[in-house]
Amino acid sequence: MPATAPFTARALLLDMDGTLVNSDAVVERCWRRWAAEHGLDATSMLKVVHGRQGHATMAVLLPERPMEENLADNRRMLEWETSDVDGVVPIPGAPAFLASLADLPHALVTSADEGLARARMGATGLPMPSVRVTAECVGASKPDPEGFLKGAAELGFEPEDCIVFEDSEAGIAAGRAAGMRVVGVGPRAAAHAPDAHVRDLEQIRVEALPDGALRLHFTD
Repeated sequence: MPATAPFTARALLLDMDGTLVNSDAVVERCWRRWAAEHGLDATSMLKVVHGRQGHATMAVLLPERPMEENLADNRRMLEWETSDVDGVVPIPGAPAFLASLADLPHALVTSADEGLARARMGATGLPMPSVRVTAECVGASKPDPEGFLKGAAELGFEPEDCIVFEDSEAGIAAGRAAGMRVVGVGPRAAAHAPDAHVRDLEQIRVEALPDGALRLHFTD
């Protein structure tokens, strides 16, 4: 990664799947199962499932289908995913990264609901942030900025004072729409021109400054 100058912020807003937790194995299993039920090409479908709530992805894939059916399938999908944590592991560097944020302003902003977030964070041994915006908290899924704006408000900061960590196209778009800088994490993020990009969280160090600000250092 080319050298990136440090970023300064007041708070960090963290996506979960693909950013803190690698849940790709479960996501692929569950969405392939759903694709088979509906006669969809799973390989093409898997390119668009990341970052959104399940019902929003279903609306993209089956645009003529009533939303009530998408919401019902979304409930089934959440049951499948919450009960399946086989292969769910932390993103490299995530344990140390979250430990460094323990007493600093940060929030989890995820398209997962509370139960799924707890299942995946628990499976990886990662601490659950005390401030979190889950699927139940918003009326619109990413790429809508509502979740990130709520996270900033709950922490007591303006959007421009926050930095988003995201892995998906929908999440990066949501962070931008919220007026925040975005650090892209992992290979999916690289294609969507985040403000900075890291392979994983081992390439990030957070420094707490005397005035309460946070400085993000990027390493090769």
